[in-house]
Amino acid sequence: MSSTTGVPADSAAPAPAPGADSPAPSARGLSPSRAADFLRCPLLYRLRTIDRLEEAPSPAAVRGTLVHAVLDRLFDLPAAERTAPAACAMVEGSWRELGEREPRVRSLFADDEAGRAELARWLQGARALLRRYFELEDPTRLEPAEREARVQVALQDGPLLRGVVDRVDVAPSGELRVVDYKTGRAPSQRFEAAALFQVRFYALVLWRLRGVVPRSLQLVYLGSGEVVSHSPDEDDLRATERKVRALWAAIEANRASGEWPATPGRLCSWCDHKALCPAFGGTPPPLPVQEAAEPIAPGAADAPPQR
Repeated sequence: MSSTTGVPADSAAPAPAPGADSPAPSARGLSPSRAADFLRCPLLYRLRTIDRLEEAPSPAAVRGTLVHAVLDRLFDLPAAERTAPAACAMVEGSWRELGEREPRVRSLFADDEAGRAELARWLQGARALLRRYFELEDPTRLEPAEREARVQVALQDGPLLRGVVDRVDVAPSGELRVVDYKTGRAPSQRFEAAALFQVRFYALVLWRLRGVVPRSLQLVYLGSGEVVSHSPDEDDLRATERKVRALWAAIEANRASGEWPATPGRLCSWCDHKALCPAFGGTPPPLPVQEAAEPIAPGAADAPPQR
């Protein structure tokens, strides 16, 4: 099940009542994934968001997409049937559907004996992550209000914030819990704040949309079997909004200057665009001509969130 919701809201108060005047959505938008790209490397942001260069699918990223799809489908089952064997049984069918929807992912595995053996091991890895999920939560006791929910809200004099929330749980009292699944390992405490930025971003959007501060934010790390939780308050979300606005101002300044510097780091070895990076002797392509004159339509420049 998926849902979409979006009501522009004033930046200094929770969402207005239905029918109240509100600002028009920004022509350009920002998602947690693209914000993370800019923080990591402005050039990466440009190549993904403005140039929209294709990237080869990676086994880890595609496995994340597959596991997310199974966890979404799991909650279509009656509560008593939400078991680890049932989830594992969905893996092969979900993989076929993913391959039909995105044919590029099929190129990850050769169509020969060795490739089929590699695919079988890869699918077993997905099943192992799903089994670990059942060690962290009991889905028979959960009835999510929303899954794979596309949310967006326009900040006054700011960007259109948007993203896809893996799961929103609503208690009988109306309290919200935002849950995000991760198929990697939990970060060390040193990097925990950066990891929580994504769910804080979602919490900010939901607060501006609904006037309710989520009671709990959870990152469920299936790779290491850990749950990282945070309970935000209004001051926390206002601080997140200030960070988002500062990021957006920096992005717009780079856009105006046409300068998108590279910031080399430990993740460069896995970057699909290393050959175009000046830090490694490459040359980025010329900026698209329309970039100077035409705004980017909402949704057009955002890739799926990192899994």
